[in-house]
Amino acid sequence: MRNQLILSISLFICFFSTSSCTKAQEEAEHTTTAIEQTEAKVIVGAEQLDRYMPMILGHSIGMVVNQTSMVNNEHLVDKLVSEGLTIKAVFAPEHGFRGTADAGEKVQNGVDSKTGIPIVSLYGTNRKPTPKQLEEISLIIFDIQDVGARFYTYISTLEYVMEACAEQGIPLLILDRPNPNGHFVDGPMLDLDYQSFVGRQQIPVVHGMTVGEYAQFLNGEQLLKNGVQTDVTVITSKNYTHNTHYELPVAPSPNLPNQQSILLYPSLCFFEGTNMSIGRGTNKQFQLLGAPNYTGSFEFMPVSMPGAKYPKFENEICFGEDLSAISITESQNEAQLNISYLVDAYKYFSANNQEFFLPNNFFDKLAGSNELRRQLEAGYDEFKIRSSWQPDLQLFKEVRKQYLLYPDFEEE
Repeated sequence: MRNQLILSISLFICFFSTSSCTKAQEEAEHTTTAIEQTEAKVIVGAEQLDRYMPMILGHSIGMVVNQTSMVNNEHLVDKLVSEGLTIKAVFAPEHGFRGTADAGEKVQNGVDSKTGIPIVSLYGTNRKPTPKQLEEISLIIFDIQDVGARFYTYISTLEYVMEACAEQGIPLLILDRPNPNGHFVDGPMLDLDYQSFVGRQQIPVVHGMTVGEYAQFLNGEQLLKNGVQTDVTVITSKNYTHNTHYELPVAPSPNLPNQQSILLYPSLCFFEGTNMSIGRGTNKQFQLLGAPNYTGSFEFMPVSMPGAKYPKFENEICFGEDLSAISITESQNEAQLNISYLVDAYKYFSANNQEFFLPNNFFDKLAGSNELRRQLEAGYDEFKIRSSWQPDLQLFKEVRKQYLLYPDFEEE
């Protein structure tokens, strides 16, 4: 806001004095650059040991962590072990403790080879810590980097962990991290008839909350099973607001390898329920869009690789679009779901008498109901689809405000 004001003033000066225009613009741009360069570095919750170390000393700790749980260049588990803390178990979400498992692949229990700590999978048959698994634990620490989309399953794991903690009377410490898609709220709301692990609550696709804020939302709205309440403490990130452009230092999962994929993910994930590829099995996951029977000047071929063992259209040439060339700034500033990709793709498939949606109805699970599919089938344009979301979004935003821990993107 301050940067925009500086530039506006310079243009006002230019209007009255063309001779001073160039100089004023140069000074404004220099000032803007200086402001951007002096913005304080975001310090995530896990890096603030002085704030939470007194809270965890003497506890038998269970940790819900993965490869993103870093304290500078050291994993949080290794850091706490080196500090003499007692870690009883690591609870691993989708993709596993080290983050290498494929999407949807069951993660097995095991033992961490480096520390000897037991690893308990929370992705497979057991998605919620059992009373037996929590018997010797007096505190749970949750430190996982989320990306801010309803269908990204780390917040589903958080919900189950909160329920288990509440039921067993175990406090939960959340070491918060920024939400790279926390600068807007958008998308269709979930209908509870379509509740699944890729959508647990009546929230929009992009909810605009950090993990810590989401935990407060679940608690405050009594959304946990049987309305239980969890004893939650959040160590907030420093120097973060919902307008902060935060680039993740570690890939949050195998198929979100960079910032561009993370920003495009909320818009492109719908295609997981269609007969189109979003680049799994390539080095541009969630940055490509295409199919063997689609149109476009860009060609790519998905192949089996770590994190994508059996990608859609494996070893087939696909035609479509390369979205990786879009600038990070453009993707960030869009600040809404891009529904044009879906509208255009559905129109093409329909015009060519091709099935667009997979028969397993996974598209409806991702969308949170069958309404988006029906809107596409009825020929709704992007504006009409987006307009249908607005009443629910306005109501959700009012509720969301109660649980924010950081200045919001709509604040002046």
